[in-house]
Amino acid sequence: MTPIDRIAATNRWRDHALAEKALLGLGLLAVALLAPPWPTGLAILAVATLVVTAGAGVAVATWLRVLAAPLGFVLTGAATLLVTVGPHGIALAPGGLTAAVTLTLRATAAVAGLLTLTLTTPATELVTALRRLKVPVEIVEIALLTHRFLLVAGDTAQAMGTAQAARLGHTDWKRRIRSTGMLAANLLPRTLDRARRVEQGLAARGWTGASLAVLSPARPVSRPRLAAIVATLAALAVLGIASA
Repeated sequence: MTPIDRIAATNRWRDHALAEKALLGLGLLAVALLAPPWPTGLAILAVATLVVTAGAGVAVATWLRVLAAPLGFVLTGAATLLVTVGPHGIALAPGGLTAAVTLTLRATAAVAGLLTLTLTTPATELVTALRRLKVPVEIVEIALLTHRFLLVAGDTAQAMGTAQAARLGHTDWKRRIRSTGMLAANLLPRTLDRARRVEQGLAARGWTGASLAVLSPARPVSRPRLAAIVATLAALAVLGIASA
């Protein structure tokens, strides 16, 4: 189980209705994509942080670590907007700073909105919701198998890293680089082997490729919470319209 899955299964919003969390997370994502990033992007980031930390009970340090991973890709993409390559070499792009800041704010706000849903909702509930919405079975199964494959890959990488550390493979930077290369070279074959064994175990239990049933109890929607979510999204939309 990854840290994100563990948080999704143990947070204080775990028992809230999926409709509430989906409306909030996808609503924040939509406003972030459609509204001007300043100052709406900062407001969305503040709302997402407040919801996840104060509402769902996720530690601030954990929230920042989870947010930092995609933020690295965002900053890398934004950095390419700062410069331009021409016949005279590399130079600062005209309007590059504005474009980079705009991209960073918009993308960070969108990621924060999506993480609001991800950190408060287990993957099994999302899969069940997709089935109830009559999403094609093939798409749902591909999403579920991809999630499981990533879990298997993560567990395999962690076990291999622990074994390398126990054999003093991380004592200095040269050994660490060599160990990392060996881990990368052996990760895919080992992961495929574990995935194959999982498939064989399912086949031994009579699985024929049909959708795997998961337990996801229905939870009633709270009208006060739903009203608060709608009011929050409306306020953010008004802020975006006013700043346009």
